[in-house]
Amino acid sequence: MNRTGLEAWFFLVFVLGLTACNNNSVRDLPDKNANDLSLLQSQSSASQNTYKSPTQYGTFIKPGELEPAVDFWRKTYAVWRRSEVAVHDDRYMDVIYEVFVLPGNVGEGLTSEQKEVVSHHREFWRAQLSVLEAKIHNNEPLNANDRQIVAKLTRNGRQIHYMVTGASQRIRSQRGTRERFKQGLDISQRYDTQFRRIFKDAGLPEDLAYLPHVESSFQFSAKSSAGAVGMWQFTKSGAQTFMPDNNKIDLRLDPVASAVGAANYLRHAYKKLGDWPAAITSYNHGIGGMKRAQNQVGRDFVQIVDTYTGPAFGFASRNYYAQFLAAREIANNPRQYFP
Repeated sequence: MNRTGLEAWFFLVFVLGLTACNNNSVRDLPDKNANDLSLLQSQSSASQNTYKSPTQYGTFIKPGELEPAVDFWRKTYAVWRRSEVAVHDDRYMDVIYEVFVLPGNVGEGLTSEQKEVVSHHREFWRAQLSVLEAKIHNNEPLNANDRQIVAKLTRNGRQIHYMVTGASQRIRSQRGTRERFKQGLDISQRYDTQFRRIFKDAGLPEDLAYLPHVESSFQFSAKSSAGAVGMWQFTKSGAQTFMPDNNKIDLRLDPVASAVGAANYLRHAYKKLGDWPAAITSYNHGIGGMKRAQNQVGRDFVQIVDTYTGPAFGFASRNYYAQFLAAREIANNPRQYFP
C-alpha cells in the first residue's frame, strides 16, 4: 500500500471510534532519549541478515515468585468483566479481599455514582484492616471476619504480624477488562503475522507482538495522559529516536511502523539490560530507570520487584512484566479463555 493509501486507511479506522481504555493508572513512559539514536543509526548500515537468532536474545522466564501477579492479571484480562471490581493488596497480588459488581449499566468509563461505590469499598477494607492491625499488635481476640482476613494474608506461610502492618495502606482496586481484552484479540488477528515477522527479522522473540495487549488493547487511537500515542504507545521523542521519518505524518498512528520502532527499542533495551524481564519493564519504566534498579538491587528481577523503591517505580512498573506474561499466555491460548 502506498503512503497515500495508508493514510486514508488509518484515517478511516480512526474515525470508526476505536478508543483507548487503559485508564486505571498513569504509567511511566520509556526512557527513549536522543542519545540512543546514534547507536541505532550506526547499526542501520547492517542488513537484517546479520541479526542474531532469537535464541541469542534469550526467552521469557517466569519465576515462581511472579505467579501470583501473573494469575491476578489473567483474572483481570480474561475472567473479571468491566462491571466487576477486585479490591486487593497492591504488593501481595494473591490477597484479594472481594470482587464486587458495580450497580447500573457499566460502560468503558464509570459514572460518578459508580466511582463513589468503588471508593466506598476501598474505604471499608481500609477500616477493616486498620482495626485488625490494632487487634493483632495488642493481642486482642479476633472475630470470625478477622480470621477470614488473616487466612488471606497468611497464605503461603506469610507471617501475620509482618503482613498486617501497613495492609490498610496497600489497598487498591482493579476493574476487570475481559471485554476489552477480547476486542484486542479480535483486532490483533489482523496484524499478528506481520508483527511476528517484524520481530523475527529483528532477531527477537516473536511473542513480543503481544505487547500491545498491555499497552493499548490494540486500540489505534490510544493516548495516555503523558502523551504516548497509538497501539504501541510511543511518545514524540521515542518515535523520533526509534522510528525516525522525515515526513510530517505521525507514524505513532501507524501500527506497522510503530511495531518496527518497538523492535528497535526492545533490541536496544535488551542489549543494555541483559534480560527480558528488565527490558520489557523498561518499556514502561525506561532503560535508565531499570539500569538504576539493577545497579541498586542487582540483576535478580524478583528482588527488583520486591525491594526496589526508586523514583516512579510504582505499581504499574512492578507489574508490567507480569502483565505481559499473562497477556502472552491468554493470546497463545485464546480458546481456553474465550471459548
